[in-house]
Amino acid sequence: MPQVEVKCSVSNCSFWGKGNNCQAPTIMVEVDQHADYNTEMSSEFGVDTSHQDQAPTSAVTCCKTFKPKK
Repeated sequence: MPQVEVKCSVSNCSFWGKGNNCQAPTIMVEVDQHADYNTEMSSEFGVDTSHQDQAPTSAVTCCKTFKPKK
């Protein structure tokens, strides 16, 4: 699989890198419907990866990989 470049402008994320490049080893994207899912009580990136959803547009999605810088 080719390496993919992930861009992110959220500079207070612990995975944010120079040039708005995401440095996370894995990216998890959810639909906004699950945005309030308790991220402290589940898998590595805080989401249940066993379900599948469909999103009609990118506007209804959110990055669950985000972790604030300390």
